[in-house]
Amino acid sequence: MSKSRLILLKTAIFSMLTFSFSFFPSTTKETKHRYLYVAVPGIRNYLDYGGHGLLVYDIDNNFSLVKRISTAGVAPDGTPSNVKGICVSLATQSVYISTIHTLQCIDLQTEKIKWEKTYEGGCDRMAISPDGLTIYQPSFEKDNWNIINAVNGEIIDQVIPKSGAHNTIFGQDGKEVYLEGLKSSYLTVVNAKNPKETRIVGPFLASIRPFTITNNQKFCFVNVNDLLGFEVGDLKTGKKLFTVTIKGYEKGAVKRHGCPSHGIGLTPNEKELWVADAFNQRFHYFDATKMPPVQMGSVAVRDQPGWITFSLDGKFAFPSTGEIFDLKTKKIVATLKDENGSPVHSEKVVEVHFLGNKAVTKGDQFGIGRK
Repeated sequence: MSKSRLILLKTAIFSMLTFSFSFFPSTTKETKHRYLYVAVPGIRNYLDYGGHGLLVYDIDNNFSLVKRISTAGVAPDGTPSNVKGICVSLATQSVYISTIHTLQCIDLQTEKIKWEKTYEGGCDRMAISPDGLTIYQPSFEKDNWNIINAVNGEIIDQVIPKSGAHNTIFGQDGKEVYLEGLKSSYLTVVNAKNPKETRIVGPFLASIRPFTITNNQKFCFVNVNDLLGFEVGDLKTGKKLFTVTIKGYEKGAVKRHGCPSHGIGLTPNEKELWVADAFNQRFHYFDATKMPPVQMGSVAVRDQPGWITFSLDGKFAFPSTGEIFDLKTKKIVATLKDENGSPVHSEKVVEVHFLGNKAVTKGDQFGIGRK
């Protein structure tokens, strides 16, 4: 074999091994690297938006696809279930994925499923405590949230606001948990040390949908049914403060979620608030340093959006439609694709940083304030 052909063969073998087996940096060099974990099917159970599994993208290499990790989460008929949420624990070195049927725990190093459990009433979008040991797991639009041990998936306790359990945010100080239900115009706030102690924020104009909070846990920004825009609540006093309607655009028919704005997030520095507009296929961004936030501009996306979150460094926006926006220029710098080059869409993504093969930093599926 000629020397040139030998070099080509070695290069090809190295490329295959790099993609298929070793996306973690070398443990000997202790190199820090950043990845975006994208759970699919992350738009209902639509397999044409990325198939079934956990796709891993290299943030430091223009969001190139690194690999697909096999996941559980199938319906009784054997088809993949809708993914409802994703979160990461540094304590257990695991990524958790909820579907409408189950909650599964996947080891970040071995990529093997540690456990998968079903809970009465199903599952929706959960949140994990800052110490990575406790999960607040909503049932699937039922009365209760299960409080779960993140190590083994066992139920510790329950909270039962009877609100149509849906979305969950754990405060960054670990003291309070925020519960949103599809059937309530109030946001429920739970004392994490004493889950029987709860209070409410609102009422808002209609049932709450996606929401976000500031890092100091003073304000919440909520989407509500039938509003193209958002409302602002004071998490300390429990009162609604403002209703903000998106200017210059009309409401229209939406494909999913049944409300004009389903998706809202704060940039990590809390300078901008991004709000979804499904019918017009846009995100509108607001100056969040003012109260109420002031509309500044908008960006177009390739499909009707339903979610938004941001990179930990505050440089990128991650809409559910799969584009990657530069937050400074508002330009698209990459698009998520699968192994076949097809577009990937998901409302369930989370950023994870590794030092060697150990996860050392993790983001959140919600665009929460980190100021």
